[in-house]
Amino acid sequence: MRQVERAIFDVRRGLPIVLRTPQDDVVIQPLEGIDDETLTSLAALTGHAPGLVITEHRLACLGAPMHEVSHAVHLPLSADQRAGDVVAWAMAAEAETPEASQPATPAETAALGLMRRGLLVPAALSATVAPSRREAVNALIADGTLLVVSLEDVQRYDEGDMTSLKRISEAEIPLAEADRTRFVLFRESDGLREHLAVLVGDPAQWADAVPTRLHSACLTGDLFGSLRCDCGEQLRGSVAAIAERGGGILLYLAQEGRGIGLANKLRAYHLQDDGLDTVDADQVLGFGDDERRYHVALQMLEALAVTRIELLTNNPGKIDAMSRGGVEVVGRQACYGKLNEHNRRYLSAKAERAGHWLNDVLERDGTHATRRDISSLK
Repeated sequence: MRQVERAIFDVRRGLPIVLRTPQDDVVIQPLEGIDDETLTSLAALTGHAPGLVITEHRLACLGAPMHEVSHAVHLPLSADQRAGDVVAWAMAAEAETPEASQPATPAETAALGLMRRGLLVPAALSATVAPSRREAVNALIADGTLLVVSLEDVQRYDEGDMTSLKRISEAEIPLAEADRTRFVLFRESDGLREHLAVLVGDPAQWADAVPTRLHSACLTGDLFGSLRCDCGEQLRGSVAAIAERGGGILLYLAQEGRGIGLANKLRAYHLQDDGLDTVDADQVLGFGDDERRYHVALQMLEALAVTRIELLTNNPGKIDAMSRGGVEVVGRQACYGKLNEHNRRYLSAKAERAGHWLNDVLERDGTHATRRDISSLK
């Protein structure tokens, strides 16, 4: 899988890669940073005019007809297409409806998986290498200018959640909300992300069902105290609640912006400033309602020998992910932050469109509460 990991690093650097299928070689160019010269160069390299590959979510935002059983689509580009128009098709709040589209090939669909993994906008330029250009492309592969990776490897990497974790380092770090805590750092195999397990109290004295919080990183809220969300208050409130319950675990997961990354989160914020809610803004950029995956959290709990938990969450999706992954969730404790004029629309969208249990905090209008629900969740 190392070749796939190298491909992810290349697309993050804005470099094209070659996806090799049994039939063809397909050159994939990440969308971020493209200009008119990029379009011209890609056509010259491959002998074909490139197309734009976008997700079904983005196509729906453009108002174009959907294709059955297709999670990605290919928009043909004309020879005189301008880069600005292509970028607008991929991520502008308002853009012309494309005249034609077709289901993306397996290679193109896999390419969008690489973009997601690299925390880029899920859109890319795609061009199949013409027979007359194969020798030239192979020469660039041979001298290291272009990286080639097989479609089969990319599909296995994406579909199989090939990322594994390694326990790297740990230390005692007392916190304001819990003076006995131990930070344990885990690193993913491709080196892109690091996650923290914050162990509160003495593990030997934890309850049989360990109080646990899965907290997705939020730089703006956790560190800077952004008023656009309640993440920072949820983080500190969860640590305090876990300490009050005799100790437990907070998993600090590198899944900024519900898994879309900080750059895309800021893009989504800009779209929200123009009137979109958090769900619609993410979909304009080509993302689904929630791009997070919790296999990493399951691996961390396994490494910590935890199989039964009481989950601190307002998100039914987290309970489902843990249960499907073999962790028994025996109870839920709600975890709220404060409602304010800046985050009200964000929290309302999470409740109304994503099904989060936030009615209490929305109805209380500005109070801070942590409520325990001891009903069985089996």
